Amino acid sequence: MVFWVTAFLDFAADDAERGLAFWRDVTGYAVSARRGEDDEFATLVPPDGDEFLKVQRRGEGSSRIHLDVHHHDPRAAADRAVERGAHEVFASPHGYVVLTSPGGLTFCIVSHPGQRRPTPVVWPTGHHSMVYQVCLDLPTATYEQELAFWTATLGARAEVLASRAEFSWLRPPRQFALDLLVQRLDDAHGPVRAHLDLGTPQRPAEVARHEGLGATALVTEEFWTVMADPGGLRYCITDRDPRTGRLA
Repeated sequence: MVFWVTAFLDFAADDAERGLAFWRDVTGYAVSARRGEDDEFATLVPPDGDEFLKVQRRGEGSSRIHLDVHHHDPRAAADRAVERGAHEVFASPHGYVVLTSPGGLTFCIVSHPGQRRPTPVVWPTGHHSMVYQVCLDLPTATYEQELAFWTATLGARAEVLASRAEFSWLRPPRQFALDLLVQRLDDAHGPVRAHLDLGTPQRPAEVARHEGLGATALVTEEFWTVMADPGGLRYCITDRDPRTGRLA
């Protein structure tokens, strides 16, 4: 059974250092010691709870998000994912497996532990926020297959948002640090992508804080604002209170 999900911020080589600094400051988390053959990996360490955000400097390619799916038996879980339409890319001698979903989203199946959800950080203005969600952005041509794949892989049920039928939450048997949302895009074709969502009951103050750190507000919607970090990686700030899970 999947027991945790981690989001990886995979930065293009030229954006890695400023990307790491930005997300360190946005989350208020400490940065672990670097690791990997070229010091390409680091973890954003919350003051309480377990880690759920990591960073990687890519050797090539643009910035993106990939997921780590935590399972007690990565090899068996990877085999089942392949049966559902995933493609295996690499099996590490260290025990993790790299795959792509049927629509092409990179993810890994790993075994390291995680179970305690961190609490939101309170900022000097008095408001609080937290990265609380990963949204999978699915073109219409691959939507049904990809939704079925992730529902089965996570052992989740899909819950359609009543007011916006293009959105569905994936509800696993247990609560992770990250909620999982699926969005059906208007685009018929294209790659499956993922983005992070931060929640706060004080969206204007949170948007201003991010802009002060170098982000750009791109689009303001009724319940969220689309942002770009200093390297152009898109994410959203939403009105969902990460303490309660409800809209502010």
